[in-house]
Amino acid sequence: MQNEFTAVIKSFDELTLTELEEIYRLRVSVFVVEQNCPYQEIDGLDSHAIHIMLRDKDGITAYCRVLDRTNPFGEVAIGRVIAVKRRLGYGTKVVRLGIETAIEYYNTDKIVLEAQTYARGLYEKCGFVQTSDVFLEDGIPHIMMQWTKTEDRG
Repeated sequence: MQNEFTAVIKSFDELTLTELEEIYRLRVSVFVVEQNCPYQEIDGLDSHAIHIMLRDKDGITAYCRVLDRTNPFGEVAIGRVIAVKRRLGYGTKVVRLGIETAIEYYNTDKIVLEAQTYARGLYEKCGFVQTSDVFLEDGIPHIMMQWTKTEDRG
């Protein structure tokens, strides 16, 4: 049974120092340490992002950030998607909340992301479609994906 969670949506300036430390610790532990991928995880884009956390009694259980159009993709983008407790639906919930947040904050009908290939199914479940061939990003296979607003989904 899944724990109860609270959704927290904040701009960078609204984050407390404790929240920011928790986010950075989580992202580094997954994207750098767990995936054995030394790269510049803190990339300078966080200050232009909306940060979305699903929190339960243990802390952050899922996270993503939504970037405005000033990011390197030139489109509203979702990134740094993490589900701490895996295979429980938290990843899907945080991505769907990311889509809603992108629409609300940036009035967009298109969202892009770079997905690790193993996670393609998660993003497809949320309405994203693959838009590129597989490429290596920091030695890990990725694909570009895009979500487009349609009349039957918002």
